[in-house]
Amino acid sequence: MMQIDILTLFPEMFSGVFGQSILHKAAEKQAVQYNVVNFREYADNKHSTVDDYPYGGGAGMVLMPQPIFDAVASLKENAKSKSPRVILLCPQGKRHDQKLAEELAKEDHLIFICGHYEGYDERIRQHLVTDEISIGDYVLTGGELGAMVVVDSVVRLLPEVLGNQESHMKDSFSTGLLEHPHYTRPAEFRGMQVPDVLLSGNHKLIEEWRNKEALKRTLERRPDLLEKIELTPEQEKWLKEIKKDFE
Repeated sequence: MMQIDILTLFPEMFSGVFGQSILHKAAEKQAVQYNVVNFREYADNKHSTVDDYPYGGGAGMVLMPQPIFDAVASLKENAKSKSPRVILLCPQGKRHDQKLAEELAKEDHLIFICGHYEGYDERIRQHLVTDEISIGDYVLTGGELGAMVVVDSVVRLLPEVLGNQESHMKDSFSTGLLEHPHYTRPAEFRGMQVPDVLLSGNHKLIEEWRNKEALKRTLERRPDLLEKIELTPEQEKWLKEIKKDFE
């Protein structure tokens, strides 16, 4: 079972997310255990203060190291794994992607630190965390939403969580390409038709269609992805045909 600890000043934000849909089902199946901790409880001053003015002046408040260091130490002390990944949600961090989600899904224990205010004391970054992760080139009011995104991307990859293990294997980015289009009943809707090949029952032709459509969609929407993956000779041939159609 994976252990996921969340350090936050707003634990109530996670109750709805972890209590619904796939994340909730994953906990029910005992694939993961969530533990949301208000790190204000670890402040060692009488006012439970967790932030202070930055040395050198400037706008905003900075999270102090003591509450977060002590909270992480407590989580490690009570954990089965003595070397959890300690993840700082931060605009300066590595951009989160499917490859990183797959890497994190192999871990036994993840600790997420969600900051607020102007930033973190640099000693947290330098001496406590193992990973800094960003979900995009923009700034949020805190790390909570980023943590939710990363947790969702990781937990859905755990064994038995999705029921059908093949469900995530052909997701967009899992193969390096964007996912092919999907259709369901009815075969005709307001004059719009499902492609005939999907109704043919010929699984070989259906798989070929899906591969070609994934290549086409990636070329149309994210051509940069094609530069990062190694295509098979067959995919190279299909891609050339698709490019001709674009000319």
